[in-house]
Amino acid sequence: MLGAMGPDDPRIFAFYEAIVAIAERAHAFAGRALDRDERGRDAAGRCAIVGVTGAVAAGKSTLARRLEEHVSARDPARSVIVLSTDHYLPDYNRTPEALRDLPESSDLAQLATNLADLRDGRATRIPQWSFDVHARVGELHVEPADVVIVEGLHALHELPRTHVDVAVYVEASREVRWARAVERERSGERPWPIEYLRHFFHTVAEPTYERHAALYREAADVIVRNER
Repeated sequence: MLGAMGPDDPRIFAFYEAIVAIAERAHAFAGRALDRDERGRDAAGRCAIVGVTGAVAAGKSTLARRLEEHVSARDPARSVIVLSTDHYLPDYNRTPEALRDLPESSDLAQLATNLADLRDGRATRIPQWSFDVHARVGELHVEPADVVIVEGLHALHELPRTHVDVAVYVEASREVRWARAVERERSGERPWPIEYLRHFFHTVAEPTYERHAALYREAADVIVRNER
């Protein structure tokens, strides 16, 4: 099964094959952590942290949800949570449009701190960001879990990457991703007019992510082809 889609790169998987492969890696990390805890040593590393990145509408959130379901079904006793890097975005009314998707504009240092808390088995408070007002609106209390899935544009940036055990890169063609982005807006998930979405997608989101895509892909343990 490993590398079934990529004879030249064993990291490449189709979508559902990837879920199984990622879950196996996460299970191994979480299992080692539990063994260490039972022996009363190495209190850090109590959970497995999976980082999922990819360009806009590559399928990051969908993969994170399916992975959460798969891990929970495989071992109901093992707790799983999903965090989105969207919560660490800047307030749009205070950030020039061209800078909004830059990793430097997101509070990735806070994300790294939150992941460190969860890895150490401590509850943490994360920002709460709203797509309705495109700004931070409060905080959320998050309890630790056996498996933490963090997904978003910069989940594999060097700051959060320090805490990631299994690094995942989701890729799809621009045409497929654009169609998904339009469908998402029309469903009302993110209330942007399609014309503004077209502008932001092509002039901000795409060129900004492309600056980091190669580095994130190179750092990935698993690469997911998600063209469907």
